[in-house]
Amino acid sequence: MCAALAISASVTDRRLDECYDALLASPRPNSEADTGELLEALGVFDVPKPLDGRELAIVDLFLAAIDAMGSIRAGHQHGLGRWFTTGNLTAAYLSLAAARPLARTGDPARYWTTLVQAGKLLLARPSPDSRLGHALERCRVHLARTTAT
Repeated sequence: MCAALAISASVTDRRLDECYDALLASPRPNSEADTGELLEALGVFDVPKPLDGRELAIVDLFLAAIDAMGSIRAGHQHGLGRWFTTGNLTAAYLSLAAARPLARTGDPARYWTTLVQAGKLLLARPSPDSRLGHALERCRVHLARTTAT
């Protein structure tokens, strides 16, 4: 499957190594479909998209926002990693804009500031997703509330 998707052998090997013990070491009879679904959910078949300079800057802002969250659930982190790999930065932004930094361990002002910056960069491309404008506005409101207190 990975070869058909033009995913290199080295990337395929690394991805399979990451899930070998849990999924592939002791296969059960007739479990091929279940295993395939789990491999897909883990991102084994994600086709990497080369990111340009603007997109890399957006990912850097996302990473700064994640750091400013104070903590992130493993599943959320996994999903964000998959979106970074596939270049689905709109989904990553919408997900982060819907999340919140932790009050005790996070840095809310830095979190919302970096998301506002990332939102501006995302909106600067031609024909941006209409949901981005609404999410950016929510991030601006959160930032204003955070800096007003």
